[in-house]
Amino acid sequence: MSQVIVPPPAYVPAHGLLKGKTVLITAAAGGGIGFAAARRCLEEGARALMLSDIHPRRTAEAAEALAKEFPQAKVFGQVCNVAVEDDVQALINAAEDQLGGVDVLINNAGLGGSKRVVDMSDEEWNKVLDVTLTGTFRMTRAMLKKMQPRKAGAIVNNASVLGWRAQKEQAHYAAAKAGVMALTRCSALEAAEFGIRINAVSPSIVFHDHLRKSAPVELLNELASREAFGRGAEAFEIANVMVFLASDYASYLVGETISASSQHA
Repeated sequence: MSQVIVPPPAYVPAHGLLKGKTVLITAAAGGGIGFAAARRCLEEGARALMLSDIHPRRTAEAAEALAKEFPQAKVFGQVCNVAVEDDVQALINAAEDQLGGVDVLINNAGLGGSKRVVDMSDEEWNKVLDVTLTGTFRMTRAMLKKMQPRKAGAIVNNASVLGWRAQKEQAHYAAAKAGVMALTRCSALEAAEFGIRINAVSPSIVFHDHLRKSAPVELLNELASREAFGRGAEAFEIANVMVFLASDYASYLVGETISASSQHA
């Protein structure tokens, strides 16, 4: 029996879910989930947005492209390595200043790789956890210090189905993403006391240019075949969930991780 592949839906029209809001997104340069989320936030009415990334040229190009596409909004870009505390503090301070306060933080930065546990060095393990898990912690900690006095805000974390699902050569990334889920749950209870919501989206395989360049096509096709629709997600489909979690439509969600996938394990 041949597999049925359900094609992606048409791009969903905007509904003003973030009208008048300000947004900060990490790892938003290039063509992946972060950039798709930045565009979606602006389409949904965000009045100002700051995107960050570790790559200076790509950061500047992404901010310039969005500013040109959305002239009604203010768009800023700033280089930031979430593994460096000074960078995180500088990013948060710049966003607070240039955006007039941050309403929504999307923690999208993460780092992967493929290596069997028996062959993995401490350096390789620590590098993935430092960016993917500890970077999310650093950004959340710094942002909560700004949001809590205002008693308002939303933080959306990018987790992964590998936080639930086993896959060879992904122990470091899976451990980091499982940590992001736990961080989301625990920090959300603390933040809720101040009227701040923290939730996460857990994507499975998401096709974008960087992924296609970094992984064998046979592996990508095999992973996509496991999904309910027989395909990987489009980046905008994950961005849609992020925007929902950032919006008032998710006003009673606290510490949740929404699986954008057919499988939990």
